[in-house]
Amino acid sequence: MNDNPMWSRRGFLGMGVGVLGAAGLAACGDTSESPAKVQADVPQELIDAAASMKGSAMGMLSQKLYSTAANEALDSSIKKFADTTGTKIENSLVQADAGDVVAKIDAEVKGGVARDLAFMTDSRFVAQFQALGDLEDVTDVVTTLTAKYGEPCAEAKNFCVFDGKWFAIPYHFIGIGSFLRKDWMQDKGIAPKDIYSWEELRDLCLEISDPAKRRFGWGMTVNRSGDGNGMIEALINAYGGSIASNDGRKVTFNSPETVQAVAFLGDIYTNPKYKPMLPPGIASWTDTSNNENWLAGILGYTRNQFSVYADSRTKKNPVHENTHVFSDCIGPATDNPLLLGQSQGFVVFKGAKNPALAKLLAQYLVSAPALLGVAKEAPGLVMPAWEKVWDADPFFTSGDPAFPMLRKITELKLPLNTKNGLAFPQKASAGQQAVGSAYVLTDMMQQVVQGTSPAQAVTAAHAKMVQIFNQQGLPQ
Repeated sequence: MNDNPMWSRRGFLGMGVGVLGAAGLAACGDTSESPAKVQADVPQELIDAAASMKGSAMGMLSQKLYSTAANEALDSSIKKFADTTGTKIENSLVQADAGDVVAKIDAEVKGGVARDLAFMTDSRFVAQFQALGDLEDVTDVVTTLTAKYGEPCAEAKNFCVFDGKWFAIPYHFIGIGSFLRKDWMQDKGIAPKDIYSWEELRDLCLEISDPAKRRFGWGMTVNRSGDGNGMIEALINAYGGSIASNDGRKVTFNSPETVQAVAFLGDIYTNPKYKPMLPPGIASWTDTSNNENWLAGILGYTRNQFSVYADSRTKKNPVHENTHVFSDCIGPATDNPLLLGQSQGFVVFKGAKNPALAKLLAQYLVSAPALLGVAKEAPGLVMPAWEKVWDADPFFTSGDPAFPMLRKITELKLPLNTKNGLAFPQKASAGQQAVGSAYVLTDMMQQVVQGTSPAQAVTAAHAKMVQIFNQQGLPQ
């Protein structure tokens, strides 16, 4: 993930627009400052559909990718579309992990100054924007794309659809995985596996640690961060706990399963036995810290979007060749990992000045020619969200040994069930997504690290979640 500020400036044109202000002109027809990379031609049917819009303009928000080159490749694709259609498109970066991104964009929408199009992580944001009434129905676009590209990735059907209507257009699948240093494991005579229990992983991380050699096995923080949130929730789910009921409406967090998971995780950060596997400063890490330390070669394990894998590959970091990729860990309530992955979804905001152009741009950007340049700069992090796009270029199917695993995740038969009746993905919930944005899980773990009992910390977190669900229109 990436660090603040929420808006990353890429120029000065457009500053001061709206409540947030644009981050700068990144892709605009008739400019000479755009990246020089050549992109594939825009399909004739999109050019024809945009003919009546020539000379018009629109604004777009792009969720910032860890790879600068990938951001630039996206800009190049947008510029190609703008130049070909004779339109002007301003693309600005948004940092989704700032915490207040939903409130600020909602203020723009309500103030009538929102950008036309944005892409946001579906499982983290779409339900919140939909509940706020900020999104246009985009079922027409998804229907068109399905006819052309087959089915979208499985999890998007849960997080982008409300009352049978699509409110986000699947853009690209985000690879999420777990990474181990296989050379450190080999030094200890440990053979890599495809699945570990959380207990096995903890013990393995301790065994491969050697502080004298700057080898620290455990590379995950419970400080406020998207990665910390994701790891905590994944572990709790594997133990049979969850923030909410399967319908996404009732807080069910305070359970014996959740307390057991929190006690297990808290022990890693408080038990002197595990101190040798914790890198210096882990208690204050932010979202980029595990990326940076993994790429620096001092971590034995981390769990992340494929940004770290992509960066090590594209920059020829020796860590890449020594990376063992596996999907995720299991717990007492699971026999198989609950990893669903995520996808970025295009949303068209209510009150958009140029929604028709925004929908055409989205259709271009999901296609293989437009996506390929971004994917090659962020391999594994940016993958197709549509069935036939996967098969449109050999890079997607065989460009890296990890890609087949990622495709299997996009095509999973859902839901994935736990032994005690949880079903993932659970129904998209504005309350649950708002809990993530408020960092209730990481704050709870910080209390445990500071000495609060797991049961007390879980009880307090449950109460905060109830308050948040009530605020989101889900009375408890």
